[in-house]
Amino acid sequence: MPTMTDFNPSVSVLPAPLGGTLVRRVWQPGRDFDPAELLDRPTLALSERALADLEMLATGAYSPLAGFVGEADYLSIIERLRLADGTPWSLPITLPVSAEDAARLSGRVVLTHAGVPVGTLDVTERYPARKALEAREVYRTEDAAHPGVAALYAQGDVNLAGPVTLFEVPRGAFPAQHRTPAEVREVIEARGWRSTVAFQTRNPIHRAHEYLHKVALELVDGLLLHPLVGQTKGDDVPADVRMEAYETLLGHYYPAERTLLSVYPAAMRYAGPREAIVHALSRQNYGATHFIVGRDHAGVGSYYGTYDAQEIFSAFTAEELGIRILKFEHTFYCRSCHQMVSPRTCPHDSGHHLVLSGTRVREKLRAGEALPPEFTRPQVAEVLRRGYQGA
Repeated sequence: MPTMTDFNPSVSVLPAPLGGTLVRRVWQPGRDFDPAELLDRPTLALSERALADLEMLATGAYSPLAGFVGEADYLSIIERLRLADGTPWSLPITLPVSAEDAARLSGRVVLTHAGVPVGTLDVTERYPARKALEAREVYRTEDAAHPGVAALYAQGDVNLAGPVTLFEVPRGAFPAQHRTPAEVREVIEARGWRSTVAFQTRNPIHRAHEYLHKVALELVDGLLLHPLVGQTKGDDVPADVRMEAYETLLGHYYPAERTLLSVYPAAMRYAGPREAIVHALSRQNYGATHFIVGRDHAGVGSYYGTYDAQEIFSAFTAEELGIRILKFEHTFYCRSCHQMVSPRTCPHDSGHHLVLSGTRVREKLRAGEALPPEFTRPQVAEVLRRGYQGA
């Protein structure tokens, strides 16, 4: 790991954001429009997911996107895994509305959430959403039981496109850990990390995750633990419980100078392989040089193959991606090896392995049962127990 004496803060060693420039569309007085100009403008209420998308767009997390995508990009993303100009991108970031709202909205629109103005959209296009096509290509299913497809079908039939402006970054429930891409980059540069591996999670970290982190930390200077705290399924572990578990784990078992806990405010789409690409590309915008992809990344149910989210990256060259993908096989505790292993390192069959699904973990927690220390650290297990038992 480099020392601070080796580090020249005047020269950035971070990877360039996707597209070359970090998008910044957070309103600034004197630079942007006068809020008084908005008094007679039409308004549009945003859903939780649309609000998360607004923040991700405006802070540059979704660079090079500067707003909700137009029709050419929309179709190119769905059909080619790229924007119309060829830049890698795999999820259409759209603002769907009803036909009635589409007809009344033009020019600069004030975006609201819970009755409060949160930003603006400069409408440049209206075009029909191809829901069936989007479901088949992005989610690989038209099954309405898939949470991403269900959300897609419930949306409006017309997409609005155009650049956005966010009035203020919403720091949410975790203000100390809620950093924009520019702010994460500042921390990484201040620490002198030449290489940073990012880890995406929407679940509590168990021993298998810890194993991946520490193998990666043998290769790079720092770990960006970047849990998603936007909208998730109702049965996922609540974000506040997860955050306490992350802080507890880092405090006991990780070197503080080589780890950074910062939240990722995106909403979860459960798009499996497609979502893995955006998770990786957006972490490059946050300053990461490497990104971990394990088994069934961003998956749900049995809609995707175990390693589909790794295989999809073969659609791009290393130069196109700009971030290095670290692919790990399924890891678990082996009772005979007495350590964390993978199929690459363990000679024993599944009868020797301790493997608990997320569903089984939640069942045990709801029943007040202890999680084995081979699966998760005792301090983390206690945080989860209290979170589920309310004690």
